[in-house]
Amino acid sequence: MTNGIAQMDTSPAALDVLVVGAGISGLATAFGLARRGLRVEVLDAGAKPGGVIGTVRRDGCLYELGPNSALDTTPLIGELIEAAGIASERLPASEISNTRFVVKGGRPVPLPMSPGAFLATPLFSPLAKARLALEPLIRRQPAGEEEAIAHFVRRRLGREFLDYAIEPFVAGIYAGDPDRLSVPAAFPKLHALEQRYGSLIVGAILGARERKKRAETAKNTAKSFSFRGGMQALTDALARAVPVAQGARAMSLTRLADGSFAVAFDRDGASFTRHARAVVLAVPADEAARLAYPLAPDATRALQEIQYPPVTIVASAYWRDDVDHGLGGFGFLAPRVEGRAVLGTLFSSSMFEGRAPGDQVLLTNFVGGRRNPALAEAGDDEIVAKVAAEHRALLGARAPALWNVVTRWPRAIPQYELGHLGRIAKVAEAEKAVPGLRFCANWRGGVSVGDCIANAHATAESLGAWLRAPVTAH
Repeated sequence: MTNGIAQMDTSPAALDVLVVGAGISGLATAFGLARRGLRVEVLDAGAKPGGVIGTVRRDGCLYELGPNSALDTTPLIGELIEAAGIASERLPASEISNTRFVVKGGRPVPLPMSPGAFLATPLFSPLAKARLALEPLIRRQPAGEEEAIAHFVRRRLGREFLDYAIEPFVAGIYAGDPDRLSVPAAFPKLHALEQRYGSLIVGAILGARERKKRAETAKNTAKSFSFRGGMQALTDALARAVPVAQGARAMSLTRLADGSFAVAFDRDGASFTRHARAVVLAVPADEAARLAYPLAPDATRALQEIQYPPVTIVASAYWRDDVDHGLGGFGFLAPRVEGRAVLGTLFSSSMFEGRAPGDQVLLTNFVGGRRNPALAEAGDDEIVAKVAAEHRALLGARAPALWNVVTRWPRAIPQYELGHLGRIAKVAEAEKAVPGLRFCANWRGGVSVGDCIANAHATAESLGAWLRAPVTAH
């Protein structure tokens, strides 16, 4: 359950595991450890559990402060939701949200989802479509050579696919720059397809059979879901199941002579200490670096290199009759070559029922990222004006929004840029060198909610096994 701070803990190894950070990674890790019968506690500097996940109700609408949905890519997600007791609250995305738009020539164009639609779509020229037939003939990149996603796509698929498929997709996931993002780090499955099959097209066909055997679903075909009460329903349920203390900032991490750990915290100027046999740092890369520096200086230097661009989210509500576009889809992505102010806009009230009253629509808009960090840091009025202009131009909004809410994330999404796997290798080395210390956050193993859940499961499993091993093995 969520609670306040107890009195100062002076007994060594009072806990089996102390988790620092109450985002989805930390909460899911703690939940998994508790289910394995271990004594665990989560402490977090924020005012509420959930990290970037947060849901707000306003005037009959429900909007998200961070992730709006998750993709059902692995059975581990359903197992966690069931164990947390909220399976009945799960809400699948609407069928119409299977349609996704990409802006081209100043209007949203449906992304083709079938061979016939691909042949007919105006998103790509006849030459670009013909170029795709050559993809199986393109030689694979040497296994040891790291490549940026932009170079990878230009090489295998051509410039148009980079501009109108991959670049906006990258902006939608990472708010990142495809010229900087590493293929093996940010898109490991694409890298694996080329390395194993020599072709993305051949690999997609054969790889689908292997995923079916593993009961996994590719992200491009996985179904989106949320909860009736929004994404915060998941983190709230996890926080109810394990002891969580908010408002406590970790100040230092020390390893004691017996191999256990002491973590000093500050809350409103008062200091206290927690002791545990193991510690999980489920915090952003810079915080993990600060805390782990005395124990793992090489890893912390690597962590300090991970960049986080700013992203600002604007939730906008309109009368349904004031927006000409039918909003029959998931939303739209705006490619960089189109020069739009937004990275993309979600049609939130079309994606999930209950997000707005029947005579209104709710839009969730994203600005900034690597593409335009200055706009993410502009004043609220300027950002709202830019977003409103895009609604007029792209969606046919004929009246001002009923209201807008601006949410700022100055350090939004970790960037898996060139050299990232080397940085993460330093973290893995630190975990081996400092038994009982683990790192689990969205800067490692994927940034999506589903990735965080899968990584938390792996962390809880490995750490639980380590804690239950004979003492001599430690």
